[in-house]
Amino acid sequence: MYASGIGIVKICDRLSAEKILCPSVYAFRKSRNKSGNPDLSRPYHWAQNTVRKMLSNQEYVGDTVNFKTYSKSNKLKKRLKNDPENILIFKNTHEAIIDRKTFEMVQRHFAGRKRPDKQGEMDKYAGFLFCGECGKRLYLHRGKTVKPENNAFQCGGFQRRTTECTAHYIRESVLDAIVLHNLRTVTAFARDNPDEFYAMAAKNGETEAEKFYRNAKREKVQLDKRIRDLDNIIQCLYEDRVTGRITPERYDTMASGYEQEQSEKKRELQELTERIGRMDMREKCIQEFICRAKEYIEMPKLTPELLRVFIRRIEVYEKFEKYSRTAGNPIIIHYAFQLPEQNGIPAIEVLAQHTAKTT
Repeated sequence: MYASGIGIVKICDRLSAEKILCPSVYAFRKSRNKSGNPDLSRPYHWAQNTVRKMLSNQEYVGDTVNFKTYSKSNKLKKRLKNDPENILIFKNTHEAIIDRKTFEMVQRHFAGRKRPDKQGEMDKYAGFLFCGECGKRLYLHRGKTVKPENNAFQCGGFQRRTTECTAHYIRESVLDAIVLHNLRTVTAFARDNPDEFYAMAAKNGETEAEKFYRNAKREKVQLDKRIRDLDNIIQCLYEDRVTGRITPERYDTMASGYEQEQSEKKRELQELTERIGRMDMREKCIQEFICRAKEYIEMPKLTPELLRVFIRRIEVYEKFEKYSRTAGNPIIIHYAFQLPEQNGIPAIEVLAQHTAKTT
């Protein structure tokens, strides 16, 4: 619901209307656990903070997160939030109930405007829109007395004076028109010319990919063999130590060296496997984009869902003629997946370039 543009307050209202038990009451009815201070007189009352915590719970995507809190002393009961660098995350340790792509999109949205405005509406560009010069987020300005067509974005660095940037003023209606036109152009091309789209998206990547796979396969076989050989060597050394053919000191010296080498080889193998995985994602991402383009044929207006499905980032640059009422802001749209670069620009963005950099 949040990914589709529904705010936390409205999510709470919907859960209450559908009579979904809140977590504390649910836990009490299942196990008689009162740790969440359940309000049994209002079993369907959902607090905003509860929904907010659920939306940011990484364990729902199949990860185990340890050491989120700590205690300064065993004499103190109060738990303190741990620093991010001290938190340990183990990925894919159990079955996920939320797909990672949706979860990451919601976290990106939280990084932008976290609360709805006074009209109860969320900024659909939160987490997507950035200043092309300073990299800060662009924030939406609107109000009850302001006509919807006059809602506009400004650079956050300029507003807070944290950077020497300019306003990068652009109206929301203008931005909607540019992004929607660009999105229709790219998806129509992918839908009507899938083979040509795939060839162009993968251009300059085929030869490089073939060479990578050929070398990676050979390197992977060598690493696997060396890791197995080191296991045998360490095992033989241990047997020599047990039978007295080598001294314990000699065993410790030799074994530590082999174990260190084995650890390095395993790390290299893991990195290689991750690189192979990223290359495998390349074709999958292109094909997924084509499939999505066939699903979303009708695009009457720009919605949070369309942004979530197709777009990763939008950069707005300052007008070539500052304060001009006719000159437009150059805009670059980055789509929701990474592709091999073509002259420093992801291949799919070359297709959209002539429509993206317009007003």
